[in-house]
Amino acid sequence: MNQDYIQPNAWSIIEDGFDATRVKSSESLFSIGNGAMGQRANFEETYTGKTFQGSYIAGVYYPDKTRVGWWKNGYPEYFAKVLNAPSWIGINVTVNDESLDLHTCKEVSKFKRELNMKEGWLSRSFEALLKNDVRIKVETIRFLSLDLDEVGAINYTVTPLNTSAKITYAPYLDAGITNEDTNWDDQFWDVLKVEQHKEQSFIEARTMKTHFYTCTFMESRLFLNGSEINSDFINSRTEKTITTTYTQEVSVNDSFTIHKFGGYVVDRNHKKETLQAAAERALEKATTLGFNNLLEQQKKAWAKIWQMSDITIKGDIKAQQGIRFNIFQLNQTYLGTDASLNIGPKGFTGEKYGGSTYWDTEAYCIPFYMATKDQSVARTLLEYRYNHLNKAIENAEKLGFSNGAALYPMVTMNGEECHNEWEITFEEIHRNGAIAFAIYNYHRFTNDYTYIPEKGLEVLIAIARFWYQRVNFSKEKNKYVMLGVTGPNEYENNINNNFYTNYIAKWCLNYALENIEVVKRDYAQDYTRIKDKVEFSDDELQGWKKVADNMYFPYSEKHQVFLQQDGFLDKELITVADLDKNQRPINQKWSWDRILRSPYIKQADTLQGFYMFEDHFTTEELARHFDFYEPFTVHESSLSPCVHSIQAAKLNRMDQAYEFYLRTSRLDLDDYNHEVEEGLHITSMAGTWMSIVEGFGGMRVQDNTLCFAPKIPKEWESYSFKVNFRNQVLKVVVHQSETLFELEGTSDLNIKVNGKSFLVSPNNLVTI
Repeated sequence: MNQDYIQPNAWSIIEDGFDATRVKSSESLFSIGNGAMGQRANFEETYTGKTFQGSYIAGVYYPDKTRVGWWKNGYPEYFAKVLNAPSWIGINVTVNDESLDLHTCKEVSKFKRELNMKEGWLSRSFEALLKNDVRIKVETIRFLSLDLDEVGAINYTVTPLNTSAKITYAPYLDAGITNEDTNWDDQFWDVLKVEQHKEQSFIEARTMKTHFYTCTFMESRLFLNGSEINSDFINSRTEKTITTTYTQEVSVNDSFTIHKFGGYVVDRNHKKETLQAAAERALEKATTLGFNNLLEQQKKAWAKIWQMSDITIKGDIKAQQGIRFNIFQLNQTYLGTDASLNIGPKGFTGEKYGGSTYWDTEAYCIPFYMATKDQSVARTLLEYRYNHLNKAIENAEKLGFSNGAALYPMVTMNGEECHNEWEITFEEIHRNGAIAFAIYNYHRFTNDYTYIPEKGLEVLIAIARFWYQRVNFSKEKNKYVMLGVTGPNEYENNINNNFYTNYIAKWCLNYALENIEVVKRDYAQDYTRIKDKVEFSDDELQGWKKVADNMYFPYSEKHQVFLQQDGFLDKELITVADLDKNQRPINQKWSWDRILRSPYIKQADTLQGFYMFEDHFTTEELARHFDFYEPFTVHESSLSPCVHSIQAAKLNRMDQAYEFYLRTSRLDLDDYNHEVEEGLHITSMAGTWMSIVEGFGGMRVQDNTLCFAPKIPKEWESYSFKVNFRNQVLKVVVHQSETLFELEGTSDLNIKVNGKSFLVSPNNLVTI
């Protein structure tokens, strides 16, 4: 049974009514972020019920020493933890000396929480009857500024409803923070300085081992019935906390409000000895503008983001809410303004998985950022991997590879591998292919070839060297084979000849060879520089070609399909439809041994290859493979439904495509996998965008031309999206009977729709 308490709404995520059992889920769903920091939707006031407190700073991490029972050569020394940072949001509230705590109140009514995605703010309102029988109304609104990305702001109002009351606000900073996710229960933070100056407070802290220096800060303003007041205050502090306490006598039905400004400055952006001065500057900007002006700026900043990235759906409110939630969270997580950052799988919503970068970025996220931002954002994501190339070579050396072969990490913060499940760390090597594919995908979409001679070719060569060394020549098969791997389907470990891994390895070798020739021909200076730097020979290149030309792919003549791996047909092939629903999800109900022996597929694997290399196969071949593999797929990875939705749409199976779309778009809102309280599935949210644009819209780039094959679910009246294709913004509106194309800009654009060519001129609507 999936959760269904989120109210359907086109622009907001809304929760009506307080239920303690869903507090942790809502803390994930209502999370806020601005690319530089983020936080779960924890209550500002004290809450003694079950909660998962979490505030996170982009790029700040801790190397938590690996904890395994049996150490294996090549294991990463540590697992990079996304760090729970010192908290700045806290405001202890007491009414006639009784603490406000929704867990212990006599009664909570009219509770409503809203995440307004259009304008980028989180609000909460409720009435509470405290244990001392005072009834109050509470209204809060909070946001993390996009314009001043070191600052967040809170507006918190208490109104006594049945009697006059003494209300105390005690805003605080707390650096005594622990991680939910830790191997050894280590202390991750050293508190260096706790300082107050009038109503400004600062805590400087440093991460252990990695030595990131941060300053957490706050300052408050008080208002009575909307007018600012001066109030006496008492400052207090401990070794790890700072509190400023304000007390006010408030008449019945009068409103007492605190505006709290807080946030972080980090030595990634400032000199560590100037952090407090930087915090003071941030506070001065925020308090000078004030809460209301900052909020107006926030609304304008989000309006600009939505202008390009919005997808509208008419006639299906849940589908509309789902896609906007996904687009909103992607933009809260990463805005492309900092080349050293990337898109973590949980973003700023939880700590699970650790690390900031998976292959998800290259396989799923780059298409979204490429089409909804300036192409420089996608290029920045490619450069992130180039900047980690030396670390990827070191990672491969630890596993016994040589000659500049690179294995990019499964999980990383700084280029080092920090994932420590051996069957993934050592064997899920297909991730290398996604890095190369992203370079190809970027060039295909933007037509910007310059990245390849400048940086990309070095990456392609290092990846090709890895694949060349990773294969074995099988005399039995007279082919090159790939032994002991884990494909995208992590429900099969240590298998031989995973189709997707073998196929992407072959493609990478050919793609590297092809680009060496292009750079040699057209960029002689870069070619000479790269050849001198990485020292490849014609013999080496011939070796790559020999492997690519003779790669083995397991195939079933009986089923006329490529096999996911050598032993797939040895399994007991019982489809998901015949699996007892009480056994789902199998990753929570079954032993790992049972999962590994089952035919069940966690996510698109062979079909992932058919998605990425669609033009290598016929539609008939896709249909055969889809019909064979999808019935065994349990979709227990967030990355699975989007690929299947795109392929079902291509096969004109719109009911199935729509069902998969709803699953990917509402994966977290409806908590399909019963784990949303741990955080959201940020990187897979880009797959939701792909489901509409590439799936229903049929967008592809073929022969250097933007192509569409529009389809529409019967449940929808229409849908629309924009793509920034080579610095020209094209709006596409698909109705049940026609598709409209409108071009912003100054020059014409040739497109293809269902195989026919059309010319779209600026501001001239084309109806097909």
